[in-house]
Amino acid sequence: MTDPKLEAVIDELKGIVGEDYVLTSDVDLVAYSYDATFTSAQPNLVVLPGSTEEVAAVLKVANRERIPIVPRGMGTGLAAGSIPFGGGIAMPLTRMDRLLEIDRDNMMATAQAGIITSDMADALAREGYFYPPDPSSDHYSTLGGNVACNAGGAHCLKYGITGHYVVALEAVLADGRIVRLGGKATKNVTGYDLLHLLIGSEGTLAVITEVTVRFITPPEAERTAEAVFPKMEDAGRAINGVLASGANPAMLEIMDETAIRSVEDYLHLGLPLDAEAILIIQTDGNEEEAVRSIELAVQVCRDMGASQVRVASTPEESAELWHARHSISGSLGRIRPNKLGEDITVPRSAIPEMIARIKEISARHGLPIVIFGHAGDGNLHPNILFDKRDPEEYERVELAVGDLFRAAVEVGGSLSGEHGVGVLKRPYLEMALGPVAVEMQKRIKRALDPNNILNPGKIFE
Repeated sequence: MTDPKLEAVIDELKGIVGEDYVLTSDVDLVAYSYDATFTSAQPNLVVLPGSTEEVAAVLKVANRERIPIVPRGMGTGLAAGSIPFGGGIAMPLTRMDRLLEIDRDNMMATAQAGIITSDMADALAREGYFYPPDPSSDHYSTLGGNVACNAGGAHCLKYGITGHYVVALEAVLADGRIVRLGGKATKNVTGYDLLHLLIGSEGTLAVITEVTVRFITPPEAERTAEAVFPKMEDAGRAINGVLASGANPAMLEIMDETAIRSVEDYLHLGLPLDAEAILIIQTDGNEEEAVRSIELAVQVCRDMGASQVRVASTPEESAELWHARHSISGSLGRIRPNKLGEDITVPRSAIPEMIARIKEISARHGLPIVIFGHAGDGNLHPNILFDKRDPEEYERVELAVGDLFRAAVEVGGSLSGEHGVGVLKRPYLEMALGPVAVEMQKRIKRALDPNNILNPGKIFE
């Protein structure tokens, strides 16, 4: 921090956002050096803007000086997408956390990018509305981060992912220009779809500062069931059976035997330790639809080999059934100190084959791989458990990851359903998309960020 040029830049940034919001101490730099993965790297400084105009002014300085800018929300990413590997400026948008408008006539809400997703959803719920996208981190991740990674969640099976609800964005380009994309009109095909170009762009094309989303009315009723399967193969068949039955579940989640054992050791909920899989199914709609759908799903599970099926009769019982699924991630540290949580997606018809291939990869590399996730839409979360302190074991992890991605692509799937590419999936991008598609994306990046200051090194080398 003794470089006179850098000190001048720091003074200029303090003039933009205020002295209290430019952080340079070792403690602050460490605090913004990691996300929810096992990797970390320190920025040179941290800048916390309080408005879109301040973001624009910061970007003008960074672009002029060729300083990397790494936008971030709450640092909950699972692909190392918000880690400043090249140093530069970490720029959290967490000060920009206001819900700006609830437009009841158009059933849309506008919020700053730094708002916690569940805070917005809860505010809408108090008004009698429903915002469906529900990533598992929604109680501590930001709306802007969800948009930047096009996050999903359990409700996405029936209701769709974050990008399906975004109708407008305010964003700042690398050179500091502010742009507004989309709007409240239901139809808009004027020019290229730049709105959805920025959704899922992981902070590499622009910094999203404000988001307008649509919301819906909540379902009248919900029903939840838990189906226990002695054989994983039967659970895989049941997933497709339920989806083909007309049950139209809102959520359909899976836990494999390692997840079951891990949660049971952790919470002692009485989960069946002799089962290879548990499916948790939720239906909704009006009372008649919810009941009919859960009955259909239950019958399919029984026909497909479920040894036990339990239907919740109260909201409290439903919450109890979901408790095990929501506790998986927190329980895995009891098995190994580190985990690599992936989120491959495959066509629904390929779910049984993909589960079998994950099990084979786990056995071949001698690594525990826990399978859980949003099985209804083919979004599986294989978590590789390991000890990073063991170099030989970590080498096997890298081999296993490559095998997982190759298997997903071979059965017609992709590298990510909701976590993004970041850095951890970057080596496999061309395998998934092909060289022409990758080159197209690189050209877009060069066009919008010619000095490569926006989250450099993410998605592409």
